[in-house]
Amino acid sequence: MCRIYIRLSVFFLLSVFLSSCQEQDCDFCDVETQEVLQISTSYGDIYVKLFEETPLHQQNFDSLVRAGYYDSTEFHRCVDNFVIQGGSPTSKDDNRNNDGSGGPGYTIPAEIDTSIYKHHFGALAAARLGNMTNPERRSSGSQFYIVTDPDGASFLDNEYTVFGTVLAGMDVAKMIEKQPKNANGLPNERIPIIIRYVSLSPQELIDRGIVL
Repeated sequence: MCRIYIRLSVFFLLSVFLSSCQEQDCDFCDVETQEVLQISTSYGDIYVKLFEETPLHQQNFDSLVRAGYYDSTEFHRCVDNFVIQGGSPTSKDDNRNNDGSGGPGYTIPAEIDTSIYKHHFGALAAARLGNMTNPERRSSGSQFYIVTDPDGASFLDNEYTVFGTVLAGMDVAKMIEKQPKNANGLPNERIPIIIRYVSLSPQELIDRGIVL
């Protein structure tokens, strides 16, 4: 009888120990997940990183994403071997002639520092009005573009604020870039986007080709 009691006690303690380990492992997995910005399209996902060195743009983009501002906006301008551009709220309506003309009603002071970030392949930058009406080079409050030229776009350096970079998904960006379009770069078919923060495990980061 004593032996049975001892065996049951040992089994109970072992079960508690294993359960505790499993809970610790789960907590450990939670700690290991990384929050990444995901731009979702019907062509696939693009993952981007925002730069801390451009805090005004980082905070603005972050707040718009968390508010769902970009959801159902579109990539309204696609230029072969140059850029894909999106983030205009006017791209949500049925009038495609006004796509690219909207914003949240404010602009952002330029944070241009070409000694740190340039218009390389995959650079994430803020669109803006031209120098004639915008000599301070203030950025649009919401519109952004991704450089799709493998050689970069160095002629844009010192003109527009680069505030992030693509971590993975440039194949998706290139696919979007090549869609049939009119002379102004407006795609014939709508390309809606959803931007969300997603938590990914180390294995999921590897599977998506993301290097943080």
